[in-house]
Amino acid sequence: MGVQGLTGFAEERGAFFTELRVRDTKLVIDGSSLYHRLYFASALDFRCGGDYGTFAAAVSGFFGSLRACRVAPFVVLDGGRDADDRKLPTLKGRAAERLRAAYGLSRGEGGGLVPLLAREAFVQALRRLGVPFVQCFAEADREIAGLGSRWGCPVLSLDSDFFVFDLPGGYCPLNHFQWQSVRQGEGPQGCYVPARCFSVEKFCGYFGPLRKSLLPLFAVMTGNDYMDLAALEKFFSTVRWPQGCGAGRGGKHGRLRGLLAWLAQFAEPAEAVDHVLKHLKKHQRGEVKALLCTSVEDYTPSDVNLEDFFQNGKYESEAARKSDLAQWVLDALAKGRLAPFISDALILRSTFLHVQVENMQRPSAHSTALPIRQVIYGLLLKVSQNTEAAASGEQSNELPVVREFDRLQKTLKKTFVQAASPPTDFYDDHFSLDKLMEVPMSCRQTLLLDTLGVNMSFLEPIPSHLKLPVAVICYWIRCSEPKVTLHQLKALLLTIVSGELHRITGDPDPTVSRAEDDSMAYSEFLKWKENKPQNKDFDLDAAHSFCQWQCCLQMGFYLNQLLCSPLPEPELTSRLYSGTLVQRLYQELKSTPSVENLFSLSPKMTRLYQVLLNTVES
Repeated sequence: MGVQGLTGFAEERGAFFTELRVRDTKLVIDGSSLYHRLYFASALDFRCGGDYGTFAAAVSGFFGSLRACRVAPFVVLDGGRDADDRKLPTLKGRAAERLRAAYGLSRGEGGGLVPLLAREAFVQALRRLGVPFVQCFAEADREIAGLGSRWGCPVLSLDSDFFVFDLPGGYCPLNHFQWQSVRQGEGPQGCYVPARCFSVEKFCGYFGPLRKSLLPLFAVMTGNDYMDLAALEKFFSTVRWPQGCGAGRGGKHGRLRGLLAWLAQFAEPAEAVDHVLKHLKKHQRGEVKALLCTSVEDYTPSDVNLEDFFQNGKYESEAARKSDLAQWVLDALAKGRLAPFISDALILRSTFLHVQVENMQRPSAHSTALPIRQVIYGLLLKVSQNTEAAASGEQSNELPVVREFDRLQKTLKKTFVQAASPPTDFYDDHFSLDKLMEVPMSCRQTLLLDTLGVNMSFLEPIPSHLKLPVAVICYWIRCSEPKVTLHQLKALLLTIVSGELHRITGDPDPTVSRAEDDSMAYSEFLKWKENKPQNKDFDLDAAHSFCQWQCCLQMGFYLNQLLCSPLPEPELTSRLYSGTLVQRLYQELKSTPSVENLFSLSPKMTRLYQVLLNTVES
């Protein structure tokens, strides 16, 4: 969620914050805020779309700082959209903003954009670091607040809604959490992370005093992700603010100050709501009252017991129970083994496809991966189709349809996509999603590879952890439009090889064996990277092609996860892909073909490159 203008308003007066030394404590972390913050802090070039290895290093550094200060982190991630989809207008607005940012970057303007697979890379990094995390069934704010209240520990986020929740341990904004400046404490207490903590008491004391119970109503009337302010414009245009608090005074935050001072005269939210309604026409009052009351409830900490999940691995919520989803699906969602994309398609039959820095004159990069998505939709919605047909007593041959929000040139458009009918030899008409795990692994693997258009025998020479990326590359080459060029293919394969070389030479894991020639090749590679590229041009058409590759890889990930991983999941955190590197390799291959021999000092990496190239060319 988010309250319009509240962060800037609170930051304007430092008096609402207290200095905090974060050490020897539990810390509840808003995962979505954290991975956005860390990616923006670590990105080399937002245009190139994904330096996941550098991002993973930033994630590792962050949790390393917490470990040094004996802070126990618990990360809580957003899940899919709520079943009532109240936030849809806000999500469409954000998608349009992302589209404008991507277009600006494609034209060489400034700005930032989180790449397509950042969330997947973040979840993999958490798993690799052993950081406890949960993916909520829907939006995480209330569950984060509930866990912070239960434990009485700080909550770390960048979401302005946490200024409103009454948190016993306080809200620490991420922009004041100095994890890169760990300081040595005096005495035996040891080092700490300097931070600032928002004080609800100081904030409410400044305005009135204002009762804390009125803060949710303040947030709703100010405008958040669920409340349309147009309904209250009549109130704001006719209300008389307390003396000296006119909405036109005090700069851009005048209305916020006026509203807080006005609310301070009431003992409870219901009394304030009644006074708001007096300013509206009679026929508006019922609807606005219901809207206000429903929205205020969004600031009640959730009764979902996340402590039980972190102790026993059990995630239970009323929304999850009402969904009637298979238990293995609910478990996989809570553990981040399935993405929110899956629950959105399954429950709402509606998905958002995030834009990248593409050539906006071409069709969306996601169009290349459409056949993979149709298979995913077919698997997910086969069960509901059967259920609906049985309930009506009719056998329907119509395939389910999913609404996709994607770009059409420079605008956000909704399209209806028909699910693919899964092969009859995969399951019969009595199949249900809860039985998917009972399908033999060989059948699930065949469906995955058939969707990607690859035979398992072709992948035999490929290391197991690279089989899925290579299968996706084969699909990308076959389905992308315009066609993938040889330079683009070689640049991508060399990037994968560089990731493998980093994995076996730069990884601190002592169980990974290192040959001297691999270390020499890695040193030469690092020297090459440090040299400034001769051609700094950004090729938008090549970038578009690599965006298509990422779209295919994302859907390959999701289909593999849905089929319970018939192929090993590749590690984005081990530098499987780097947008900056692949762009540079592509540029240099065009002018200096010898760059193809970048890893010639390592016979092992040279063989790997040839095996990859021969496999995809065949």
